[in-house]
Amino acid sequence: MEKKKRKLSVPHTYVIIGIILVIVTLMTYVIPAGQYDRVMDEASGQEIIVTGSYHHVEQTPVGPFKMVTALAEGMVDASDIIFFCFFAYGLVYMMIKTGAFYGGVSALKRVMRGKEILILPVFMIVFGICGSTFGMYEEVYGLLPAFIGIAIAMGYDGLVGGATVVLGVVTGFAAATLNPFTIGIAQGIAGLPIGSGVWYRIICLVLFEALAIWYVMRYAHRVKKDPSRSIVRDVHFNVDEGMTSEKMEKLPFTGRHKLIMLVFACTIGLLVYGTTQFGWYLSELSALFIIAMFVVGLLGGFGPSEICRKFVEAASEILFGAVVIGVARSLVVVMNEGNIIDSLVYYMSSALTDVPNGIAAVGMVIVQNILNFFIPSGSGQAAVSMPIMANLADSIGMHRQIAVLAFQFGDGFSNMFWPTVIATECGIMGIPLQKWYKFAWPLFIMMFALQVVLIVVATMIGYQ
Repeated sequence: MEKKKRKLSVPHTYVIIGIILVIVTLMTYVIPAGQYDRVMDEASGQEIIVTGSYHHVEQTPVGPFKMVTALAEGMVDASDIIFFCFFAYGLVYMMIKTGAFYGGVSALKRVMRGKEILILPVFMIVFGICGSTFGMYEEVYGLLPAFIGIAIAMGYDGLVGGATVVLGVVTGFAAATLNPFTIGIAQGIAGLPIGSGVWYRIICLVLFEALAIWYVMRYAHRVKKDPSRSIVRDVHFNVDEGMTSEKMEKLPFTGRHKLIMLVFACTIGLLVYGTTQFGWYLSELSALFIIAMFVVGLLGGFGPSEICRKFVEAASEILFGAVVIGVARSLVVVMNEGNIIDSLVYYMSSALTDVPNGIAAVGMVIVQNILNFFIPSGSGQAAVSMPIMANLADSIGMHRQIAVLAFQFGDGFSNMFWPTVIATECGIMGIPLQKWYKFAWPLFIMMFALQVVLIVVATMIGYQ
């Protein structure tokens, strides 16, 4: 009797994160608990660690029940991002239901006829510049559904649209030129002039952004030529609604639609202005999207009750992604509870003290990449790692500017890979984590190789 071959099935996204959660929990039993003393740094406004103050503390391993409790705590801890996603998608969903969204895309295609291929690369450059200069990152989450819809309507797939936003802004954020949340804080802690060494970081930005655009458009062309090669061909995107390039060409773009798209454009303008001038973050941006959602609904002919019903529909469609964000945040909760983050910083930095400068610089990039799994916040990672890395650079005769460069590379580019970060974007996009990895891992390897080349070159030319 012939045995049936078992089909290898990839675990659900929640299962993947759950397995990582168990591993991290076990690490709290194995890695010695420890802490650094911390002081407030007036120059950067961050609480930073005191170099040489690392000490062991009482072991606080996380038990099985506490591990499960961390799931709920992660939901609470990430609640600002979770609810921001609900309201941001609510606005896009309302635009779709009024017909304005795809009508606007149809008009854009007609204007760009014969040059549609430029739309996505141009936006990747815009997102990259915004991430590199004023540190835009979470603010683009609300645009993910819109670009997924644009990509599908142009004959690509939803992954192309999502990657346009995610890789565009991640690359700019990582190859930062003036980003105040990473470069600004890191240089302040390292005692370097803010903005110094920008010429080399501009070169890095151009090279990395070019690589990201090439990678996304290469995949986009492949999918458009043969849709069966799409990694997400079996994924239903909430903004899809069976829209094709042919159907979209016939859609009208009425005066009401134009007014709605004007409201959307003003909303994005206010988002940029508010974040740069007034320091708006998720609470303020959520309020902005709520207001815009109701204005769009009213302009589209919906009454207040219908607008609320549409919002409930939108929330139900993005629930999967919202839960992913909270589940991923539980990993950080467990590591904090087990007091192992400072220990990891100590042991990894200690391994770089007796190696040549070139190897030490590459080692710093590796260490910062690993640290980004445990400390997803850019400013938080700078506050923890830069006091150590700056002094380490001094002890081995390396300029502190190279330590800052290693920090920015390690903190930024692994944002496209570690589940503690990318699970949020995958959740909003509605793309299973394993499918994102299938798409992104070759690019991550190429990005890491380029990081190594650029950090070695910086060491050789005496970058400062």
